[in-house]
Amino acid sequence: MKDSPQPEVQLADILAARERLGDAIYHTPAAHSVALSKLTGQEIFLKLENLQMTGAFKERGALNRILLLDAAQSARGVVAASAGNHAQGVAHHATQRGIKATIVMPVTTPLVKVTATRNFGANVVLHGANYDEAYIEARRLCEAEGLTFIHPFDDPVVIAGQGTIGLELLEQIPDLEAVVVPIGGGGLIGGIATAIKQSNPKIRVVGVQTARLPSMEAAVREHQPTTIDPGTTIADGIAVRRAGEVTFPLVEKYVDEIHTVEEDEIASAILTLLEREKTLAEGAGAAGLAALLQQKVSFTGKRTAVVIGGGNIDVTLLARIIERGLVQDGRLLRLRIHLLDKPGALAELTQLIARHRANIVDTLYNRAYYGVNLGDTAIDITLETRGRDQAKELMQALTDGGYNFSRVM
Repeated sequence: MKDSPQPEVQLADILAARERLGDAIYHTPAAHSVALSKLTGQEIFLKLENLQMTGAFKERGALNRILLLDAAQSARGVVAASAGNHAQGVAHHATQRGIKATIVMPVTTPLVKVTATRNFGANVVLHGANYDEAYIEARRLCEAEGLTFIHPFDDPVVIAGQGTIGLELLEQIPDLEAVVVPIGGGGLIGGIATAIKQSNPKIRVVGVQTARLPSMEAAVREHQPTTIDPGTTIADGIAVRRAGEVTFPLVEKYVDEIHTVEEDEIASAILTLLEREKTLAEGAGAAGLAALLQQKVSFTGKRTAVVIGGGNIDVTLLARIIERGLVQDGRLLRLRIHLLDKPGALAELTQLIARHRANIVDTLYNRAYYGVNLGDTAIDITLETRGRDQAKELMQALTDGGYNFSRVM
């Protein structure tokens, strides 16, 4: 563990949060994955926070904060700013207790999260192009209407609520050796790391951020929270430009490593979870697994927990992610092939493709573009394959057959 000032959250706070939350929060399973263990060379356990009532871990911290409101605060109501998961946690548990909840969400928030937040009983205000602008508006409403602001991550009470995941992991996985956690503002990893390290300092804690918004990585490098440039990412749940003032000391003290993952790597992890585990994860929820699958984090043979933080993903984005993941895995292949414009040329090509057991899903002819010579044609052909090896075999067969082609990405 690193030397740093005494953080604001301690193991005792997390233990108290667990008692306070009781059975109001689902104690999610930490399922052992044989398939992912084989893929990564580790003993992988998935902490399935996507199975929470609101589809993400955020309701732990939100409820812990709500339960500590006094009577006057409860009567006035609460307000929060969120891109979705924190919003749903606050909305659900406030409404359950008869407390008015106002949630300010960026106008770019996926529709599935906006709709779900309204369905949980909150008054949703769409404001601003990003979380920062929504946060400013939520703070304004807090002051104007006397509401209690519930921060999505930079609040010791919220952090303690998220830390209950760490306590569950220690109980669910005997001889746990490592934990891999997504990082946005740091509330989740701050709570989990505190629970883990103050219970067993030998367990490794690794954080994973999207490479588009590595705010905590920047904070650790600069030894203080720093605001980074905005960016867009499919991991909207961890799209935070500045690490928290409360969370940063926890991360600096207790987190052993921080790694970043690219968009395509996150998409591939989402697809892997769907196919291998029948588990739906959003981009932020799959970031930790992405780092393991890409071997950016490796604890060979170690018992490793991976926190799947949430599963709230827009279905249209999911469709695009699946398609992109298939492309990255070589199972969806598009080739631009130049052919003589004569009878039988296409038949010969399709016979070669059939011999290599690839399936044609789409074709497009063109005689005027792509530098096609007179008397020739270019055909864009989209194929389904079993993966990279079959795709390579097919392309080698086309080369051996004298075809002029290129891969379209």
